[in-house]
Amino acid sequence: RGIDDENINSQPFQRWRERFEFVAEAVKLAQRETGEVKGHYLNCTANTPEELYERAEFAKELDMPIIMHDYITGGFTANTGLANWCRKNGMLLHIHRAMHAVIDRHPKHGIHFRVLAKC
Repeated sequence: RGIDDENINSQPFQRWRERFEFVAEAVKLAQRETGEVKGHYLNCTANTPEELYERAEFAKELDMPIIMHDYITGGFTANTGLANWCRKNGMLLHIHRAMHAVIDRHPKHGIHFRVLAKC
């Protein structure tokens, strides 16, 4: 199982579309060679909801059943919308907690992670 690093978005040296295509090809090759089911969590986190859904749709077109969203940096409502989209489209959604420690690590300030987990 592979997973995009939570900080990977669409940096100049590694654009999301090319990364998705490369990973999809590698996963399918590994499945053919081993006869085993393989997977990778494609990070769909984006600057806008429109781009988030564009990435999710592209992952679906590539027959990649698992996507990932950085729910704190991506936004709580974006996460809820993407979760609903995944249910309707038969996709699995991995929620990454990137940046959570900034909010919930210190015991005297911030938000308890149990509260964040319910968002």
